Amino acid sequence: MGLRRIGVRRALISVYDKTGLVQFAERLAAAGVEIVSSGGTAVALTVAGIEVDTVAEVTGAPEMLGGRVKTLHPSIHGAILARTDDESDLADLEANGIEPFQLVVVSLYPFRETLATPGAAESEIIEKIDIGGPTMIRAAAKNHRYVGVVTSAGQYDRVAEAVEAGGLDHDLRRALAAEAFFHTASYDAAIVGWIGQDRVLPMRHFADLRYGENPHQTGSIYVEDGARPWWAAADQLQGKEMSFNNYIDAEAAWRLVSDREGSVAIIKHTNACGAAYGEDVADTFERAWACDPLSAFGGVIGINGTLDATTAKSIADKFVEVVVCSAVEDEAREVLASKESLRLLEAAAPGGDDPDLRRVESGVLIQTRDTTEGEEWEVVSERQPTDIERAELEFAWTVAMHTKSNAIVVVKDRAAVGVGAGDQSRVGAAERAVARAGERSEGAVAASDAFFPFRDGLDALARSGVTAVVEPGGSRNDQELVDAANEHGIALVFAGRRHFKH
Repeated sequence: MGLRRIGVRRALISVYDKTGLVQFAERLAAAGVEIVSSGGTAVALTVAGIEVDTVAEVTGAPEMLGGRVKTLHPSIHGAILARTDDESDLADLEANGIEPFQLVVVSLYPFRETLATPGAAESEIIEKIDIGGPTMIRAAAKNHRYVGVVTSAGQYDRVAEAVEAGGLDHDLRRALAAEAFFHTASYDAAIVGWIGQDRVLPMRHFADLRYGENPHQTGSIYVEDGARPWWAAADQLQGKEMSFNNYIDAEAAWRLVSDREGSVAIIKHTNACGAAYGEDVADTFERAWACDPLSAFGGVIGINGTLDATTAKSIADKFVEVVVCSAVEDEAREVLASKESLRLLEAAAPGGDDPDLRRVESGVLIQTRDTTEGEEWEVVSERQPTDIERAELEFAWTVAMHTKSNAIVVVKDRAAVGVGAGDQSRVGAAERAVARAGERSEGAVAASDAFFPFRDGLDALARSGVTAVVEPGGSRNDQELVDAANEHGIALVFAGRRHFKH
């Protein structure tokens, strides 16, 4: 019996979220389904003119303890858990006057929402820990061979259509059960995170990818349950499906530019090979691209601003994998329409509070996201940076924070002109950055994501013409660095915080 279609004669409905409830219940009632409801659900349906039996009428017991106990009763759970092709279960139902349910509809108390409410009292949070709801959901999901379980309004149409067509087939009941168990697991994880101060991250499958980092690897992407990250909410306006590497580089690009309005970044293998800021998007893009045009080939572009037609024409002349921007003008879309493979995404700013996760074997490293907020910079050299140098140091510092360590970023005229990324030595990163910058390093500023352990890195920057440097400080050789800065006549700023990115 459990594998065939189950006609729905009797449904239990107990929902906190009343979205779409009346319309759904009307369709069930029109299909001849008897409805049993509790508390506010019964009131809402009765007011709407839908006939219901209350849980109290079914159990013969009133709600207790201010509503904490109402559905925890054999007349309810026997009706949910009964195997209706089992003679013993049927005998128990008959002996106790219980009619089985074929459908259970439950939405839980809003625990997460209450927890997120500023000033919510502990007693209020505790009362939003649902007990009866998860119990009914789990019971119905366990007994999915005989019962369908609905846990969100988004499932109403599909279930109502099935009821109207004659009942719930096995595949639908099994899919609903899987979603139900995930739903209660995620709900419990939120409670664990609050009461145990231990973050639990239930992840939901978002999409399968064509392959992973390389074609011989499988790949997929998951999203934290209840979250709506920028990449999931973004509108992909054109182009092929996003790949594993596209997601990684697009995240790097969008995170970098979102730290500064009016900025543009070109990302390759998660590192910036170009970045700039300014008022005019087209000009800013050209200055960003000019940092390292060779490395920018096949890169990912982030634009914290509106993509206009002029910028789109410049992009169309180049090989680019992905463009992520705040908005896209219609004319810009027309320009890029001929680049059929180019993925064009319109996205909102990324959130800043979600944790940064890194996988290790059989475990996950979790940390808060890196940020420059709260830093207090200290000028430690005799020479003070000019206002222009200070502004460009801040931009260089932001780019360095988003660049693989060891990282040195050289900036001039509001644009990165040299980036040394992922070097095993800091002096090596400095030498690579100034080599890339060439003559453009004359009069430029530079940022180092961690302190210089020796003066050789600072010397390399000064010899190339760099006039101001920001680094965290904190080395036992800090005084050696200060002396070197004074010797070269450059401004040296200690930020007081490093920004390693492994």
